[in-house]
Amino acid sequence: MTRRIAFLGPLGTFSEEAIRSQADLVEGAELVPMRTFVDILQETQAGNVDLGFVAIENAIEGTVNASMDALAFSTDLLIQREVVLDITMHLMALPGTELADIKTVISHPVATAQCAEFLRREIGQADVEPASSTAEGARLAGEQQGVACVGPAAAGELHGLVPLATDVADMKGNHTRFLVVAKAAVPAPSGHDKTTIVLTQREDKPGSLVSILHEFSARNLNLSRLTSRPTRTTLGQYCFIVDVDGHIDDEVVANCLRNVRAKHADVKFLGSYPAAGNGSDEVREANNDAWDEADRWMAGIRSQIQGATNQATA
Repeated sequence: MTRRIAFLGPLGTFSEEAIRSQADLVEGAELVPMRTFVDILQETQAGNVDLGFVAIENAIEGTVNASMDALAFSTDLLIQREVVLDITMHLMALPGTELADIKTVISHPVATAQCAEFLRREIGQADVEPASSTAEGARLAGEQQGVACVGPAAAGELHGLVPLATDVADMKGNHTRFLVVAKAAVPAPSGHDKTTIVLTQREDKPGSLVSILHEFSARNLNLSRLTSRPTRTTLGQYCFIVDVDGHIDDEVVANCLRNVRAKHADVKFLGSYPAAGNGSDEVREANNDAWDEADRWMAGIRSQIQGATNQATA
Protein backbone atom coordinates (compact mmCIF):
# COMPACT_ATOMS: atom_id res chain seq x y z
CA MET A 1 0.00 0.00 0.00
CA THR A 2 1.31 3.45 -0.92
CA ARG A 3 2.21 5.62 2.05
CA ARG A 4 0.26 8.91 2.12
CA ILE A 5 1.89 12.00 3.67
CA ALA A 6 -0.06 15.20 4.29
CA PHE A 7 1.75 18.53 4.08
CA LEU A 8 0.79 22.20 3.88
CA GLY A 9 -0.05 22.88 0.28
CA PRO A 10 -0.38 23.76 -2.47
CA LEU A 11 2.79 22.80 -4.30
CA GLY A 12 5.75 25.09 -3.79
CA THR A 13 5.52 25.65 -0.01
CA PHE A 14 8.43 25.44 2.39
CA SER A 15 6.63 22.43 3.82
CA GLU A 16 6.90 20.63 0.49
CA GLU A 17 10.60 21.53 0.24
CA ALA A 18 11.20 20.24 3.75
CA ILE A 19 9.35 16.93 3.38
CA ARG A 20 11.06 16.24 0.04
CA SER A 21 14.38 16.51 1.87
CA GLN A 22 13.46 13.24 3.63
CA ALA A 23 14.20 10.83 0.82
CA ASP A 24 13.50 7.68 2.84
CA LEU A 25 9.97 8.88 3.62
CA VAL A 26 8.90 10.30 0.26
CA GLU A 27 10.27 7.59 -2.03
CA GLY A 28 7.21 5.84 -3.45
CA ALA A 29 4.87 7.90 -1.26
CA GLU A 30 1.88 10.03 -2.25
CA LEU A 31 2.21 13.62 -1.04
CA VAL A 32 -1.19 15.05 -0.12
CA PRO A 33 -1.42 18.88 0.05
CA MET A 34 -3.82 20.32 2.64
CA ARG A 35 -4.94 23.83 3.52
CA THR A 36 -3.95 24.14 7.20
CA PHE A 37 -1.74 22.48 9.78
CA VAL A 38 -4.82 21.60 11.84
CA ASP A 39 -6.32 19.83 8.81
CA ILE A 40 -3.11 17.81 8.46
CA LEU A 41 -3.17 16.68 12.09
CA GLN A 42 -6.88 15.87 12.09
CA GLU A 43 -6.61 13.83 8.90
CA THR A 44 -3.66 11.94 10.37
CA GLN A 45 -5.65 11.30 13.54
CA ALA A 46 -8.56 10.01 11.46
CA GLY A 47 -6.30 7.60 9.58
CA ASN A 48 -6.94 9.19 6.20
CA VAL A 49 -3.20 9.69 5.74
CA ASP A 50 -0.32 7.69 7.18
CA LEU A 51 1.88 10.60 8.20
CA GLY A 52 1.35 14.28 8.85
CA PHE A 53 4.02 16.93 8.34
CA VAL A 54 3.63 20.24 10.16
CA ALA A 55 5.70 23.28 11.07
CA ILE A 56 6.07 23.62 14.83
CA GLU A 57 8.62 26.39 15.43
CA ASN A 58 10.39 29.22 13.65
CA ALA A 59 13.64 30.84 14.71
CA ILE A 60 12.16 34.33 14.37
CA GLU A 61 8.48 33.93 15.22
CA GLY A 62 8.72 31.09 17.75
CA THR A 63 6.04 28.45 18.19
CA VAL A 64 3.51 27.76 15.42
CA ASN A 65 0.59 27.81 17.85
CA ALA A 66 -1.96 26.10 15.62
CA SER A 67 0.23 23.01 15.29
CA MET A 68 1.31 22.98 18.92
CA ASP A 69 -2.18 23.36 20.33
CA ALA A 70 -3.61 20.64 18.10
CA LEU A 71 -0.88 18.22 19.21
CA ALA A 72 -1.29 19.15 22.86
CA PHE A 73 -5.06 19.26 23.16
CA SER A 74 -7.08 17.83 20.27
CA THR A 75 -5.16 14.88 18.82
CA ASP A 76 -3.31 11.82 20.09
CA LEU A 77 -0.39 11.54 17.70
CA LEU A 78 3.23 10.54 18.13
CA ILE A 79 6.18 12.43 16.69
CA GLN A 80 8.33 10.28 14.39
CA ARG A 81 11.15 12.72 13.61
CA GLU A 82 11.97 16.40 13.28
CA VAL A 83 13.23 18.23 10.21
CA VAL A 84 14.90 21.65 10.24
CA LEU A 85 14.86 23.72 7.05
CA ASP A 86 16.88 26.84 6.27
CA ILE A 87 14.29 29.44 5.25
CA THR A 88 15.01 32.07 2.58
CA MET A 89 12.19 34.51 1.87
CA HIS A 90 11.81 36.43 -1.41
CA LEU A 91 9.47 39.28 -2.31
CA MET A 92 7.90 38.31 -5.66
CA ALA A 93 5.36 39.71 -8.12
CA LEU A 94 4.39 39.56 -11.79
CA PRO A 95 7.03 40.73 -14.31
CA GLY A 96 7.14 44.48 -14.77
CA THR A 97 6.11 45.24 -11.19
CA GLU A 98 8.06 47.89 -9.27
CA LEU A 99 8.13 48.27 -5.49
CA ALA A 100 6.10 51.47 -5.78
CA ASP A 101 3.37 49.57 -7.68
CA ILE A 102 2.65 47.11 -4.85
CA LYS A 103 -0.68 47.68 -3.14
CA THR A 104 -0.97 44.35 -1.31
CA VAL A 105 1.38 41.71 0.03
CA ILE A 106 -0.16 38.32 0.67
CA SER A 107 1.35 35.25 2.29
CA HIS A 108 1.08 32.95 5.29
CA PRO A 109 1.00 35.11 8.47
CA VAL A 110 4.13 33.43 9.85
CA ALA A 111 6.01 34.34 6.65
CA THR A 112 4.94 38.00 6.60
CA ALA A 113 5.74 38.31 10.30
CA GLN A 114 9.29 37.15 9.58
CA CYS A 115 9.65 40.01 7.06
CA ALA A 116 7.64 42.67 8.93
CA GLU A 117 10.43 45.25 9.24
CA PHE A 118 11.45 44.86 5.58
CA LEU A 119 7.85 45.28 4.43
CA ARG A 120 7.33 48.33 6.61
CA ARG A 121 10.57 49.95 5.44
CA GLU A 122 10.46 49.16 1.72
CA ILE A 123 6.75 49.03 0.86
CA GLY A 124 4.99 50.59 3.80
CA GLN A 125 2.17 51.68 1.49
CA ALA A 126 1.09 48.06 0.94
CA ASP A 127 -1.58 46.22 2.92
CA VAL A 128 -0.51 42.84 4.31
CA GLU A 129 -3.12 40.10 3.93
CA PRO A 130 -3.08 36.46 5.09
CA ALA A 131 -3.08 33.36 2.89
CA SER A 132 -3.32 29.72 3.93
CA SER A 133 0.28 29.12 2.79
CA THR A 134 3.19 30.86 1.09
CA ALA A 135 2.39 28.97 -2.11
CA GLU A 136 -1.24 30.08 -2.01
CA GLY A 137 0.00 33.63 -1.62
CA ALA A 138 2.15 33.17 -4.72
CA ARG A 139 -0.84 31.85 -6.66
CA LEU A 140 -2.93 34.87 -5.73
CA ALA A 141 -0.07 37.27 -6.54
CA GLY A 142 0.15 35.68 -9.97
CA GLU A 143 -3.45 36.59 -10.74
CA GLN A 144 -3.21 40.41 -10.67
CA GLN A 145 -0.84 43.33 -10.94
CA GLY A 146 -0.03 45.28 -7.80
CA VAL A 147 -0.05 42.20 -5.58
CA ALA A 148 3.16 40.67 -4.23
CA CYS A 149 3.97 37.75 -1.98
CA VAL A 150 6.80 36.62 0.27
CA GLY A 151 7.85 33.00 0.14
CA PRO A 152 10.11 30.42 -1.48
CA ALA A 153 11.49 30.88 -4.97
CA ALA A 154 9.88 27.60 -6.08
CA ALA A 155 6.39 28.97 -5.39
CA GLY A 156 7.11 32.08 -7.44
CA GLU A 157 8.39 30.06 -10.37
CA LEU A 158 5.25 27.90 -10.35
CA HIS A 159 3.05 30.99 -10.76
CA GLY A 160 5.12 33.11 -13.15
CA LEU A 161 6.48 35.56 -10.57
CA VAL A 162 9.87 37.24 -10.50
CA PRO A 163 11.82 38.34 -7.42
CA LEU A 164 11.72 42.05 -6.59
CA ALA A 165 13.99 41.52 -3.56
CA THR A 166 15.75 38.41 -2.26
CA ASP A 167 16.46 37.14 1.25
CA VAL A 168 14.07 39.64 2.85
CA ALA A 169 13.64 38.10 6.31
CA ASP A 170 14.41 40.56 9.10
CA MET A 171 16.95 38.25 10.70
CA LYS A 172 19.54 35.98 9.15
CA GLY A 173 19.85 32.36 10.14
CA ASN A 174 16.10 31.82 9.80
CA HIS A 175 15.11 28.19 10.27
CA THR A 176 11.81 26.40 10.65
CA ARG A 177 11.41 23.16 12.57
CA PHE A 178 8.93 20.62 11.23
CA LEU A 179 7.56 17.41 12.77
CA VAL A 180 6.54 14.13 11.17
CA VAL A 181 3.65 12.59 13.14
CA ALA A 182 1.73 9.31 13.05
CA LYS A 183 -1.10 7.65 14.97
CA ALA A 184 1.13 5.04 16.57
CA ALA A 185 4.67 3.78 17.15
CA VAL A 186 7.70 5.23 18.89
CA PRO A 187 10.86 5.11 16.76
CA ALA A 188 13.73 3.06 18.16
CA PRO A 189 16.54 4.98 19.85
CA SER A 190 19.02 6.43 17.38
CA GLY A 191 21.59 7.76 19.83
CA HIS A 192 20.62 11.33 18.90
CA ASP A 193 17.08 11.64 20.18
CA LYS A 194 14.59 14.04 21.68
CA THR A 195 11.48 13.46 23.78
CA THR A 196 8.53 15.90 23.77
CA ILE A 197 5.92 16.05 26.52
CA VAL A 198 3.11 18.32 27.71
CA LEU A 199 3.10 19.05 31.47
CA THR A 200 0.02 20.31 33.28
CA GLN A 201 0.61 21.18 36.94
CA ARG A 202 -1.89 19.70 39.38
CA GLU A 203 -1.36 22.60 41.78
CA ASP A 204 -0.51 26.17 40.88
CA LYS A 205 1.52 27.20 43.90
CA PRO A 206 4.86 28.92 44.52
CA GLY A 207 7.76 26.66 43.59
CA SER A 208 5.70 24.06 41.73
CA LEU A 209 7.41 24.64 38.37
CA VAL A 210 10.82 24.70 40.05
CA SER A 211 10.04 21.32 41.63
CA ILE A 212 9.24 19.88 38.22
CA LEU A 213 12.38 21.30 36.62
CA HIS A 214 14.46 19.92 39.48
CA GLU A 215 13.48 16.39 38.43
CA PHE A 216 15.25 17.00 35.10
CA SER A 217 18.28 18.86 36.44
CA ALA A 218 18.88 16.26 39.15
CA ARG A 219 19.30 13.66 36.41
CA ASN A 220 21.45 15.85 34.14
CA LEU A 221 18.71 15.92 31.51
CA ASN A 222 18.95 18.90 29.18
CA LEU A 223 15.73 20.73 28.29
CA SER A 224 16.22 22.07 24.78
CA ARG A 225 12.81 23.76 24.79
CA LEU A 226 10.35 24.93 27.44
CA THR A 227 7.31 26.94 26.38
CA SER A 228 3.91 27.62 27.90
CA ARG A 229 0.45 27.50 26.35
CA PRO A 230 -2.98 28.34 27.82
CA THR A 231 -4.83 25.18 28.88
CA ARG A 232 -8.09 26.49 27.35
CA THR A 233 -9.88 25.88 30.64
CA THR A 234 -9.43 28.86 32.97
CA LEU A 235 -7.85 32.26 32.46
CA GLY A 236 -4.30 32.20 33.79
CA GLN A 237 -3.94 28.42 33.64
CA TYR A 238 -1.02 27.21 31.51
CA CYS A 239 0.62 23.96 30.51
CA PHE A 240 4.24 23.55 29.49
CA ILE A 241 5.60 21.96 26.31
CA VAL A 242 9.01 20.45 27.03
CA ASP A 243 11.68 18.98 24.73
CA VAL A 244 14.10 16.73 26.61
CA ASP A 245 17.36 15.46 25.11
CA GLY A 246 17.15 11.68 25.19
CA HIS A 247 14.75 8.81 24.45
CA ILE A 248 11.98 7.29 26.55
CA ASP A 249 13.91 4.01 26.25
CA ASP A 250 16.71 5.61 28.32
CA GLU A 251 16.02 4.62 31.92
CA VAL A 252 17.06 8.03 33.21
CA VAL A 253 14.44 9.71 30.99
CA ALA A 254 11.77 7.15 31.91
CA ASN A 255 12.59 7.48 35.62
CA CYS A 256 12.32 11.26 35.41
CA LEU A 257 8.93 11.20 33.71
CA ARG A 258 7.63 8.61 36.19
CA ASN A 259 8.60 10.91 39.07
CA VAL A 260 7.09 13.98 37.43
CA ARG A 261 3.82 12.17 36.79
CA ALA A 262 3.68 10.62 40.26
CA LYS A 263 4.56 13.74 42.24
CA HIS A 264 3.90 16.90 40.27
CA ALA A 265 1.94 17.02 37.03
CA ASP A 266 -0.13 15.28 34.40
CA VAL A 267 2.10 14.25 31.50
CA LYS A 268 1.07 13.84 27.88
CA PHE A 269 3.71 11.96 25.89
CA LEU A 270 4.10 13.32 22.34
CA GLY A 271 7.00 11.12 21.27
CA SER A 272 10.66 10.15 21.38
CA TYR A 273 12.28 10.57 17.99
CA PRO A 274 15.52 11.27 16.09
CA ALA A 275 16.59 14.87 16.56
CA ALA A 276 17.73 17.08 13.71
CA GLY A 277 21.18 18.66 13.74
CA ASN A 278 24.34 17.74 15.55
CA GLY A 279 25.59 18.00 19.07
CA SER A 280 22.89 16.73 21.41
CA ASP A 281 24.34 13.22 21.44
CA GLU A 282 27.70 14.61 22.58
CA VAL A 283 25.96 16.60 25.34
CA ARG A 284 24.09 13.48 26.39
CA GLU A 285 27.29 11.40 26.48
CA ALA A 286 29.01 14.03 28.62
CA ASN A 287 26.06 14.09 31.02
CA ASN A 288 26.11 10.30 31.28
CA ASP A 289 29.85 10.33 32.03
CA ALA A 290 29.27 12.86 34.81
CA TRP A 291 26.41 10.76 36.21
CA ASP A 292 28.51 7.58 36.14
CA GLU A 293 31.36 9.35 37.93
CA ALA A 294 28.94 10.55 40.60
CA ASP A 295 27.65 6.97 41.01
CA ARG A 296 31.20 5.70 41.55
CA TRP A 297 31.86 8.49 44.04
CA MET A 298 28.74 7.64 46.03
CA ALA A 299 29.49 3.91 45.92
CA GLY A 300 32.95 4.59 47.37
CA ILE A 301 31.46 6.54 50.27
CA ARG A 302 28.73 3.99 51.00
CA SER A 303 31.18 1.13 50.94
CA GLN A 304 32.74 2.58 54.11
CA ILE A 305 29.56 2.14 56.17
CA GLN A 306 30.24 -0.33 58.97
CA GLY A 307 28.73 -3.70 58.20
CA ALA A 308 27.91 -2.67 54.62
CA THR A 309 28.22 -5.36 51.95
CA ASN A 310 27.83 -4.67 48.24
CA GLN A 311 26.09 -1.36 48.76
CA ALA A 312 24.07 -0.51 45.66
CA THR A 313 24.22 2.89 44.11
CA ALA A 314 21.16 5.06 44.34
